[in-house]
Amino acid sequence: MRQSHVIQGFAPTLGLTVVYLSLVVLIPLSTLVFKSLQLSWDDYLNVIGNARVLASFRVSFITSLAAATITSFFGFIIAWVLVRYPFPGKRFLDALIDLPFALPTSVAGIVLATIYQPNGAVGQFLQDNFNLKIAYTPLGIVVALIFISLPFVVRTVEPVLQEFDFTMEEAAASLGASRWQVFSKIIFPNIFPALLTGFALSFARGIGEYGSVIFIAGNLPYVSEVIPLLIVTKLEQYDYSGATVIALTMLVASFLLLLLINLLQMWVRKRSGQL
Repeated sequence: MRQSHVIQGFAPTLGLTVVYLSLVVLIPLSTLVFKSLQLSWDDYLNVIGNARVLASFRVSFITSLAAATITSFFGFIIAWVLVRYPFPGKRFLDALIDLPFALPTSVAGIVLATIYQPNGAVGQFLQDNFNLKIAYTPLGIVVALIFISLPFVVRTVEPVLQEFDFTMEEAAASLGASRWQVFSKIIFPNIFPALLTGFALSFARGIGEYGSVIFIAGNLPYVSEVIPLLIVTKLEQYDYSGATVIALTMLVASFLLLLLINLLQMWVRKRSGQL
């Protein structure tokens, strides 16, 4: 007998999904690839090998990596506090985590630039007391990326902590394990894949971020100019080939990094299953 699918209407839903992905993802990306193939290899290298382009790639990837690392650390702490401890204002703080999702990125960039500029409330304090300048530097880019990517880590780790089996902690404690041993041997290995997913989402969001960055970065070539801004600059100069080449290179680099992170996730899950 013919086996029926668990989900009724599997064929039309699959077809609709493929059409949707083709229109939204595959066709635009294929157009980007075909546009780049019109250039010769020497033309491609001339665009990518430009010192300004290489500096922009370095700024984008270093700041995104730094922001994702910081966000993963503090996002885990916030998720831990929200799940494990009751305190006044918990629901307000939980709702506040999602603010970067609802707030337009340009508005966030203007607010951050106003606060962290040299004569701003926080910026003046940091510069006068610690000689630390945030706005219009790569450090300002990191601050903006932390703001917009923090919810990804919190909302990825939080459900895993909520579903965690507390009996494993109790069993380990009853056998004489210390708090650090319980955390490092039982809790952290179980939530590490989710934490790694949050890191990947934060990193991917940071690489392509534009609105919240341009107001606080200063956009100085070779110093604080990010790749999305350089692509927009190329388009404004009608250099469509240059913008396409930079966008394709950024796409390939981001895909390889995300693929590496996904492989690492698979290895961690497999290792956790063996343990």
